[in-house]
Amino acid sequence: MMIGTPLVAFWALVMVTFIWGVGFVIVDDAINKMPVNVFNAFRFGIAALALLPLWVFANKQANATRDYKLSTLFKIGGGLGLLLFLGFSFQTQGMLYTSVSNTGFITGLSVPLVPITGVILFRKKVGIEVWLSAIIATLGLYLLTIGDKLEFNNGDIMVAFAALCYALHITFMAKLSSKLPVIPLSIIQLGAVAIYSTLISGYEEVSGINADYLSLWEQLNSSGVIVAILYSALFASAFAYWAQTSSQRLIEPHKIALIFALEPIFAHMAAFVFLGEQLGIKGSIGASLIVFAMLYSELGGKRKLTVC
Repeated sequence: MMIGTPLVAFWALVMVTFIWGVGFVIVDDAINKMPVNVFNAFRFGIAALALLPLWVFANKQANATRDYKLSTLFKIGGGLGLLLFLGFSFQTQGMLYTSVSNTGFITGLSVPLVPITGVILFRKKVGIEVWLSAIIATLGLYLLTIGDKLEFNNGDIMVAFAALCYALHITFMAKLSSKLPVIPLSIIQLGAVAIYSTLISGYEEVSGINADYLSLWEQLNSSGVIVAILYSALFASAFAYWAQTSSQRLIEPHKIALIFALEPIFAHMAAFVFLGEQLGIKGSIGASLIVFAMLYSELGGKRKLTVC
């Protein structure tokens, strides 16, 4: 099961950023009641299991011989899953020491980092409109998330590592995933994050790091936690990473990053609807710049990525 056209891929990824943006409001309370790594172990474990029926169905429909090695599938899926896990971990730990505004802006730096990592790792050239779009989107992210409140904190370095991990995930996905089946690769990525999260949460439990939390049974007895886990697992993980894996065959990685820059816009929209938070003039200008950058990258030039 794959996305068939660039247009469908574009709107699928826009839907993903909408799901992620709304997810900030839904998940925020849950991770105050349940340790983050425990939450992610449930989230990504359920997400991987949710895609298994699609894998079985796709195999029955295709009825074709496998043209890839399972060892290659697990190696690439495990590596991509590790980048996702590190991104989530660095971002979450960084948020303990820095502001939400700084976290949103620095994570958004994955937009310019994607073409940079592509050039460094795979010598991929992109047109001038890509660099201009990245600069415009970064300025938009700054106005949207920080405004005039730029204060660096100790956690900013960890969040910067998270941005690098997300950028590397997009870049490596574009390079390595084209010859592998979408659903199995998505399942292995999600399963890998679940395993890594389980191992770390086990260490935290033994070390007493999570001693201030209620028991696991009491955590799971909260309807808000259950809703957050299911929303994150089925929509923000299973659907999202299937859509990304499938779409990266049709859309260049720098455009993927620009589409993902819409996430804080949707997060602010959700906060406005559910929490009554106002975006403000600077935030509105920032959101407009992000949308403009995404459109300019798509329409400002027809250059294709090339390898030196």
